[in-house]
Amino acid sequence: MGKRRGGRELLRSLSKKQKKHLREFGEEHPFYDKLLLLLLLHSCSPFQSENSDKSSAESDSETEVEQVSVYHKLLATLKTSPESESEEEEDESESDESGESEAEVDSEGSQETGEAGGAEEDKNDVPEEEEATDTAEQTLGQEQDDGADTSCDPRHGVIEEFTDAKHESEFSLETNFMEEESGDCNADIRDSNPFKQHMDKELEEKEIEKISTLPKTSSQSQWPRLGQLTFSSTLEKNKTLKADKEVDVKQLYLHKPLESTWPKVNKQFLSSVNKPSDSPFTPLQRELFCVMNTYRDLFYPERNALTNGEEIRHAYCLHALNHVLKANAQVLSNNAKRRDRKPGSDTDDCRDQGLTRPKVLMIVPFRECALRIVHIFISLLEVNDKKKIDVSNKKRFKGEFGSDPEEKPPNLKRPEDYEAVFAGNIDDHFRIGVAILQKSMRLYAPFYSSDIIIASPLGMRTVIGAEGEKKRDFDFLSSIEILIIDQADIYLMQNWEHVLHLMKHINLLPLDSHGVDFSRVRMLNLNNWSKYYRQTLLFSALQDPQINSVFNKHCFNYIGQVAVRNVPLTGSISHVVVQLPHVFRRLEAESVTSVIDARFQFFIDKVLPEYRDAIMSHTLIYVPSYFDYVRLRNYFKKEDLNFTHICEYTKKAAVCRARRFFLKGEKHFLLFTERFHFYKRYTIKGIRNLIFYELPTYSHFYSEICNMMKATDNGVDATWTCTVLYSKYDAQKLAAVVGIDRAAQMLQSKKNVHLFVTGEN
Repeated sequence: MGKRRGGRELLRSLSKKQKKHLREFGEEHPFYDKLLLLLLLHSCSPFQSENSDKSSAESDSETEVEQVSVYHKLLATLKTSPESESEEEEDESESDESGESEAEVDSEGSQETGEAGGAEEDKNDVPEEEEATDTAEQTLGQEQDDGADTSCDPRHGVIEEFTDAKHESEFSLETNFMEEESGDCNADIRDSNPFKQHMDKELEEKEIEKISTLPKTSSQSQWPRLGQLTFSSTLEKNKTLKADKEVDVKQLYLHKPLESTWPKVNKQFLSSVNKPSDSPFTPLQRELFCVMNTYRDLFYPERNALTNGEEIRHAYCLHALNHVLKANAQVLSNNAKRRDRKPGSDTDDCRDQGLTRPKVLMIVPFRECALRIVHIFISLLEVNDKKKIDVSNKKRFKGEFGSDPEEKPPNLKRPEDYEAVFAGNIDDHFRIGVAILQKSMRLYAPFYSSDIIIASPLGMRTVIGAEGEKKRDFDFLSSIEILIIDQADIYLMQNWEHVLHLMKHINLLPLDSHGVDFSRVRMLNLNNWSKYYRQTLLFSALQDPQINSVFNKHCFNYIGQVAVRNVPLTGSISHVVVQLPHVFRRLEAESVTSVIDARFQFFIDKVLPEYRDAIMSHTLIYVPSYFDYVRLRNYFKKEDLNFTHICEYTKKAAVCRARRFFLKGEKHFLLFTERFHFYKRYTIKGIRNLIFYELPTYSHFYSEICNMMKATDNGVDATWTCTVLYSKYDAQKLAAVVGIDRAAQMLQSKKNVHLFVTGEN
């Protein structure tokens, strides 16, 4: 009886995910094996009292026998434990209840809320009263099950993240040399090579002072595919690029293997009628790579997950890999020179490294993105099927960054852009180091032995830490030469503070030497000028002031910047298929900081009183900011208004109740956050009156929310209304919704604007 009670106590200490893994596979996740066995020996071993007095010099074989026997006893307890069976029954009953309540809301049933194994369901299900801060503890619990990143278990203590220390010497740059069959190692580092021109440029202190203090001069240029480009620079005045109509791969100075592998890898995006002599780039890739290869900063705000997302990913992967291969080839070449050099000779010509090894930092939102990037790297390094590159820890990587097809429930109807963004493994807490040396790739390399770091903003935030924390590290960011931030718009929906925190800690002088050979460190790194040589590539699906701010205030590239600045001719309002009047009400604010309070006061004084009447029931209030949502929710509670609310932290059962109450008219108002719509895309039925507290971040959300009204078949469309609040600081969002011409007129006029728009306008 005592043994069984001990087994039950152990079961209570396991999480539901651990219990499920134990039932399905008969063993614990490999990440917990050692800890679990240790726990078993101390908690439920029948030999505990006998072994406590024995010597610690017992044989390993005896210990293994004990562990196996206890392990099987745990399995037997798990299968027969009435407590575990009752837990299963409770879980099943809860899921059934949620399914029934959702069925009452609409006929979509499980398609709307039955996402038990869906993409982001569990990740955001936290108590609603919590503030909108992304806590590291929530995600660390998820990563323990993967066993890849640093996590903290309250029972087992701190567990270090997995790094591959086995292949350290094999991938060391200092102890390896260029292989003879690689050919002339100096062929890729000629003086005309953009890489060498950029990294060998020696700036003077006067030039650094100009970059830091003087404003940039700008010039415009029109390119066939990218459109309107803005070139800005402090040192090089009015120097613009011209788009190359034809690109010869040999003129791009690609590293030797990439010249032959790139056309094969990129073939999927090229037209089937292309001849072998045609360009291996699509028109978009050709113009993007033309800018990238000059090492200018680039901001491209027209990335679309459905159309050009993968094209762009392949282009920046080619550029990043080309940079790393050239940098490593230079180091390996200089290794041979130093080996053959006579003692006492000058070594200044061998300055080829930074203060730390990582050269490229790639910020992506989900694990699926990291998986695709690594696959592109492997494809670009494999010359043919016979010459496969050696990739260490590939199986582990696929297991932790891949996705299980069974996790996604079938028959879920979501927009195409949603399916494209949330495809695969969408865990947003990860980081992985990648080392590349000639014909080999090392995944899970320690950061200080990595060439490329692929991470999410949250993954970087938890390793960088905050001021005052004992365990934090950001020295590995000191010598980043290329920073790639892809899908920046998604970070607005996650936590933009993580991106800002990263930008504040990149290219700082390291606190420790980390074993660097200072005789080989470039002078630009020793002078703490790394940020003036760093190239930043920023890709987003939209233009946003916060994204623009990062590009303008945190990028100091001495060569200059290139930003795509196309204006939307037609707004998303043209995609609204229901006929309803759109009233755009302008509010006045003295500054960007005061607009938040001004909007709230304008809403409660002039807008809300018009909707309090019973005839204006079924009013949905769309709120982009969670902090505005909390402020409105508290005000509605204080005023005792009849309302319900849904945000990204609302649990599934509460969402079902809120939707049902709103549909039946039991609740007059529904507060609805933008992040909830971004992660769920539920169809809210029963909307008759719509208020946009602020213009949506994604312009197509405007038409999506308006088109939800057609889901209400009450024949009351004549009473539908739509009210939008905006200020002069919402110019970009306003242009994306109504088009640039209408937006210009609305911003010049201080009167409210009434539009009656259908899909034909």
